[in-house]
Amino acid sequence: MASANKLVLRRSQERGHADHGWLKTFHTFSFAMYQDFQHEKFGSLRVINEDRVAAHNGFGTHSHREFEIFSYVVAGELEHKDSMGNTEILKRGDLQMTSAGTGISHSEKAHGSKEVHFLQIWALPSTPRLQPKYFTRHYSDAAKTDQFVKVVAPVDTQGVNEVREGDGPAPVHSPLTMYATLLTQGKSLVQEMKGKKGYVHVVMTSGYNTGVAQGASVKVNGEILREGDGAYMFIGDGKVDVDNVGDSTAEVLLFDLE
Repeated sequence: MASANKLVLRRSQERGHADHGWLKTFHTFSFAMYQDFQHEKFGSLRVINEDRVAAHNGFGTHSHREFEIFSYVVAGELEHKDSMGNTEILKRGDLQMTSAGTGISHSEKAHGSKEVHFLQIWALPSTPRLQPKYFTRHYSDAAKTDQFVKVVAPVDTQGVNEVREGDGPAPVHSPLTMYATLLTQGKSLVQEMKGKKGYVHVVMTSGYNTGVAQGASVKVNGEILREGDGAYMFIGDGKVDVDNVGDSTAEVLLFDLE
């Protein structure tokens, strides 16, 4: 009989954190000035940064290579420009995926008069020196309500296509599948997992908070997580149980990792 899942909690207040005025950010893994050898990566998952960028500010043009980089927009509008000629204004529900491959340059800024809140996620590609590519997808709140929606999946997965603005999950050249849900009060979900590892993250939708996690509350295989909390998962029984045990809707991201 398969063993139960083992969870290692990653509490919100224990993440790396920086407040630069124009940027308020939390780092699940080592990033920039935050370095912690116990939190370098997990499977192919290398970066989860939960960023809030002030209006009229952002990340100027900079370069990347050999990463699969995706942005998941929570609130506000994110302006993306890159060396492949893509210019995009991304809103809530939008997901942008850049396969940096041999190298790209891009900028990401808050568009309009409001702060933008988004998650910046990086994965390590299985194949080096890929041709750079860019994809966008949109997943409405209605589509994500009380069900896990597959928003990113390996390029060879059924239903995944390499069309810039196609349907289905955004393609990634990594052994990583990402699901998103808006789980309402009292609802429960069970998600089958193909990989031996997983990671779960509860998005900090109630507002910026550097202290102990507050807001929406979910139980993941018996452990309580609130906004900003996450957990490393070692999958023993091939599935993950998520229950909303709080009094508000929880936005939850789930990663299925090889």
